[in-house]
Amino acid sequence: MLAQSLEAGGGAAAGIDAPATDIQAVDIPALIDSHPVSSFQKWILVLVGCAVVMDGFDVQAMGFVAPAIVKAWGIDKASLGPVFGAGLLGMLVGSLVLSTWADRIGRRPVLLGATVFFALCMLATTFAHTLNQLLAMRFVTGIGLGGIMANASALASEYSPQRRRVTLMMWVSCGFTGGAVLGGLVSAVLIPWGGWQAVFVFGGVVPLVIAALMWRYMPESMQFLVLRGRKLDRVHGWLARIAPGQRIGPDTRYVVHEAKQDGAPVVELFRAGRGPATLLLWGINFMNLLNLFFLANWLPTIATGAGYSGGTAVLVGTLLQVGGVVGTVAMGPLIDRIGFYRVLVPIFAVAVLAIGVIGQPALPLALLLAVVTVSGFCVVGAQPALIALASSVYPTTVRATGMGWSLGIGRAGSIVGPVLAGWLIGLHWTNSALFIAAAVPALLSCVMVLCMGRLKFTGATARPANSGEMQ
Repeated sequence: MLAQSLEAGGGAAAGIDAPATDIQAVDIPALIDSHPVSSFQKWILVLVGCAVVMDGFDVQAMGFVAPAIVKAWGIDKASLGPVFGAGLLGMLVGSLVLSTWADRIGRRPVLLGATVFFALCMLATTFAHTLNQLLAMRFVTGIGLGGIMANASALASEYSPQRRRVTLMMWVSCGFTGGAVLGGLVSAVLIPWGGWQAVFVFGGVVPLVIAALMWRYMPESMQFLVLRGRKLDRVHGWLARIAPGQRIGPDTRYVVHEAKQDGAPVVELFRAGRGPATLLLWGINFMNLLNLFFLANWLPTIATGAGYSGGTAVLVGTLLQVGGVVGTVAMGPLIDRIGFYRVLVPIFAVAVLAIGVIGQPALPLALLLAVVTVSGFCVVGAQPALIALASSVYPTTVRATGMGWSLGIGRAGSIVGPVLAGWLIGLHWTNSALFIAAAVPALLSCVMVLCMGRLKFTGATARPANSGEMQ
């Protein structure tokens, strides 16, 4: 029942003081679940999705402009290695720090602030004239970029009905890969016209436009505001746009089935039985992003070393991302239907086999392209699912922190993966040995997802799994 007494609704409620029996109570999650996705909710998803697209664009921008910078500055390619690492390190810091702020002051101000911050940093990067200046700017830009994905996904989660939540969240997250593809297309046009600086101008101006739209049209999480007892008149207005026929008046109380929590958000990740799930999520994200960045950074180089043409090597790297987009789009509805663990356990098992096959000698080109695409489907495509999984584990009060820290720990893997691969290549490992080694993180991800499924920890609090989850 959407309208119910406080005793029947349970959880946290906020509103005008009056006897509980005389006041209508609206269960916000149940109301969202019982109505079709409104144009208001779709607009929210579009706005946060656009922020994620520019997140992906700006993260990959350095890779696209690197050849132009090498030529313009007359430097060695290897000297840009620390610049790439600085951006990833900044994202790690941003994920850890900004996610905790979002659970204290709200998703909206942090997402807005992070978007404006990284946009201004992109514009400032055009004034860099030395490697040290470029390295510093990429680190600082990375801090802002690190605050985007977790907050965008948290807002998408809290405005999506349960029956389609994973699908919608994964489609929003897919914008990151779309932004990377957009970066390649835009760079190909802008660099010949305006030099490498033009790419950073585009990467700064467009997010500022998106931030202006978010400032004007994007709401705060209703569950967050109810738990904080703030701006309840705005909750009233937003609910009226989601459910126009629902009776909502000045005496309405709002129910979100959670209790307000104070204290350090990171500590809360280990309370209420969430400790094992938190550690497993960190481990899965670390291993999967290690694998993802190992494959994304080294596949074209290894393909070239194996005797394939430069065009074929580029195709190999592209198909990894294409497989990831297909995997993201396909996995969302499947997870909504049968649950995270029944999808992710076999997905990572297939990833082990596909990655192990990539480096086998005398592999026909058609089979190589097929197994690379399957690897992208499983590894790249599964990453948005892991973000959605983190959202399902944590309550509103620590959701952004939980998602941000999962991504932050994972981004440590994104730094380790390419470095580890370079070290193994320097030891003259064969391609076969390299990709068998790369299959190990996928195997560990599979085992950890299986363990998480056995914990039956699949909701905002520790509770039995629903019928769609692994028993």
